[in-house]
This record gives sequence, C-alpha cells and structure tokens, in this order.
Amino acid sequence: MSQVSQRKKVVVVGGGWAGLGATYHLAKQGYDVTLLEAGAYPGGLVAGWKTAGGKSVEAGIHGFWYPYRNIFALINELEINPFTTWTRSSQYSPFGLEVESPIFQDLPRLPTPLGTFLYTQFQRLPFIDRLSALPLLYSLVDFDNSDEAWRRYDFVTARELFKQFGVSARLYKDAFEPMLLVGLFAPGEQCSAAATLGMLYYFILAHQHDFDVVWCRGTVGEQIFRPWVEKIAKAGGNILANRRVTDVIVEENRVTGVVCDDEVFTADAVIFSVGITGMKKIIANSSSLQSREEFRNVNNLGAIDVLAVRLWLDRKIHIPRPSNACFGFDDTTGWTFFDLNALHDEYRDEPGTVVEVDFYHANQFINLDNVEIIAIVQKYLKTCISEFGNAKVIDSSIIRLPQAVTHFAPGSYRNMLPAQTSFQNIFMSGDWIINRHGSWSQEKAFVTGLEAANLVITNLGGGELANILPIEEDEKHIQTLRDINRGFKLIGKSILPSFWLP
Repeated sequence: MSQVSQRKKVVVVGGGWAGLGATYHLAKQGYDVTLLEAGAYPGGLVAGWKTAGGKSVEAGIHGFWYPYRNIFALINELEINPFTTWTRSSQYSPFGLEVESPIFQDLPRLPTPLGTFLYTQFQRLPFIDRLSALPLLYSLVDFDNSDEAWRRYDFVTARELFKQFGVSARLYKDAFEPMLLVGLFAPGEQCSAAATLGMLYYFILAHQHDFDVVWCRGTVGEQIFRPWVEKIAKAGGNILANRRVTDVIVEENRVTGVVCDDEVFTADAVIFSVGITGMKKIIANSSSLQSREEFRNVNNLGAIDVLAVRLWLDRKIHIPRPSNACFGFDDTTGWTFFDLNALHDEYRDEPGTVVEVDFYHANQFINLDNVEIIAIVQKYLKTCISEFGNAKVIDSSIIRLPQAVTHFAPGSYRNMLPAQTSFQNIFMSGDWIINRHGSWSQEKAFVTGLEAANLVITNLGGGELANILPIEEDEKHIQTLRDINRGFKLIGKSILPSFWLP
C-alpha cells in the first residue's frame, strides 16, 4: 500500500455498480475515498428497500448473465451466495406462449450462432422467418466494438439495419423488436444500430451459453450491496447518503472540491458514476462543467421511463418459468414478469403468489393512477397465463421511475463521454460512457468503475491497478471472418475514394 495513495482524497459521485466498484478498489489501495450518494442508501436503481409493512421491493428486477465475469469474480471475493441456479425463461405475446429458452450450457456446444437458433424453442415463428436472419451475420462480424464501427453504425436505426439485411417482418416483430424492448428498452426505430449489435452480440450471439442467466434470491441491495458496503467500510471507504452533488470547484484544469449544497469535499480526483439524468442535473448546476463542450453535449443524451409493479395475490398460480418477457401488447413498450416465489427466498413459502411486472419505455403508463395500472397488469398477466384471472390483489407496490435507464438512441454515441475527460482529474464511469471492453448493463457499469479507479491510480500514483477480466474471445470462425472483412476494407480504402457516409 502506497504512502502516496493514503494521502490522496478521491470523491466518487453515485453509489451504483460503477461507484461502488471504484470506491471498493480505491479503498483497498489505501486512498481516502468518499462516495456521495444522492439517495437514502447506496445502490442506485438496483438497490431495493423495505415498504412500511416490511416487504422487500426494488426498482425492477435485474438479471446476471453468463458473461458477467467481473461481477461473478466480485461475488466470489465477497464470499457471498446471492444467486439462484441458472434459470430458463419464456416469451409471451397476446397469442400466448411464443418462445422457451433452454439452459444453453447444458447442451452440446455448437459454433455461434447455431446453438441459439437450433436450441431455442420457438412455438409459432416459422423456420423460414428464422432463416431470414442469416444475412444479418455480416453486420455482427463487421461491428467489432471499435470507435470506427460505432461511428459507422450509430447513425442508423435498428429497424433500418434489420430491413437493410432482409430480416422478415415476422422475425423482426416476433423476435428482434421484443429483444430491443427489454434489452435496450425502446422500439427499433428509436435504437442505435451500433448499440443493438453490441447488445445482441454480448448477451445472445457471441457464444452459445451467453444467454444463460441467474437472479438474485432477494433484492440486489440486500443480497449484494449490503455486504459489499460493509467490506468497503472495513477497507476504509466512506459512504455518505443523502448527498446530492450540485457543483465542482475547479482550479486551472483540475477539480479541487465537490459541492453538496453547503458542504464541500476536497478532492485530488473525482469519479462520476451517475446515470445520464443525474449527470445532466449536475451539469445544469455547474458553470465549470458547462464550460466544456463535452459536458454540454451530454444534454443531447436521453433516458427512458420504467414502471415497476409488484403484486401480492391471494392464491398460488402455476407460472412455468420464473422469468418471462412479453411483447405485442403495446407497440412501443416491452415488459417482463417474474415469479418471486421461485426466485426470492423471502417469498418461497408465501401462501399466495408474488409477481413482479416491469415495463420499459413506459411513457403511456407512468402517469396513470395505481388502480388503472393494476388493472392493466392483471389483464396482461391473464392473457399470458389464464390462472391470473381468478386471483385477487391483496397488496401492491408501484414504483415510477421517469428517465431512469439509458436510451441508446441513433446518433447518441458522439455525445457520450469517455472515461478520461478534458479535466486532468475528472473521470467517468457508468453503463452509458464510451469504453472498449464490450460488456453491457450492470457488468459494463462495474467494469467502468474499475477502469475509472485505474485512471485515478495512474493519475495520482500509488496502488495496484484493478484486474479487469476481458470478455471471452470471439470464436475462431468469427475471428477469421473479421480478419477477412478488415482485409477487404483496407483494400477498398486503398483503391476507392472515401466519399461514403460513415
């Protein structure tokens, strides 16, 4: 442990995966690190809390997919056991069951994407429609998560991409758009093609087993963040809740302090680990941040409304799979429902059914009153599983989350911030910043927190860099196809004028 690091003060703004990840590593390296969380407890959107009646609720359910190598490594380091076993999932439409997914790692491994297409159990989607996805493989090979690839694909919508590569209308409507509505939280015409390719490849198509998922056996706050925060405190980290950052103090090109109303926290380095909506609020209050074009441009980014509904029902209902995604009920809204009796220890012996229903891109629902929302939820659930029609709601929790999750809209990439900003000692982390790791969602947030911690260590001197596990390598045939594709592009650039739009 470096004596230099022990004297350096680092302020981390935001207590989600990114902020806690950065704080934990820096505290272990002996830095005087303080995390400022605007809410009443660390964890951000995934924390969870208790109702007045003592029941656990949270701002939506979050899965942990097979490629989350760094989060799983953290869980091992914390020596906790928060997860279910690998679970199967289903998809429903107003016509009933559409898709069931197996546990892919239990089946013979086939070269990607054969396993995904052959092992997934489509109930209604004709094989000829599934075949229409094959030309799309070129774009997955061509999109290599590089800056150049992001700039080339980001101005195209996902819908335009699928249309360009000849995906059938049925396949788009029944498969790809449902993935977008619950993966990028918006319909295809509102999603960047670059983000779409990155998300689809990471979660589904890079390797057969990538879609396998586990869930927390309770809220993430109780199962993971609480023991993690205890570890951070033991390592010397200081976590302060109810501290909403309003400004930063800048001298020359360095931040020297972080302002929370009438409190000032001195800092040798600052890591921002908040979502887009929170970052925009901080920028709006800070003339120092507004002085830089890169921070002003963050105001061009957007976020998406989420609605989380938890119902306690008066009877047991047989729900075949614990996690379920739904599409076709509303044109621009995706939703999921979860059997919490199967997933959460707290509800395993509940006499009735506890079900979580989460809506993404919930613009048309978020301002309805609770009675109207519950009626819609009951109607939709009954359409999927008829037994819900006989059940009565005996308790409920409705959480409205306006502008809560990142919107990867077409053209947004140019306005996203990198980890290293133009300020010498301000660093960024979160699921919406630019990085080259290739991960998504919670894993990306955690990875960028570690990357920001490493930048602090490099900038201030002292301490060991965090070990960040890379994503699993591309399979050999994908590597070969990408090498061939790059070769053709280099030849093309050498003999053709560069007049095409990126």
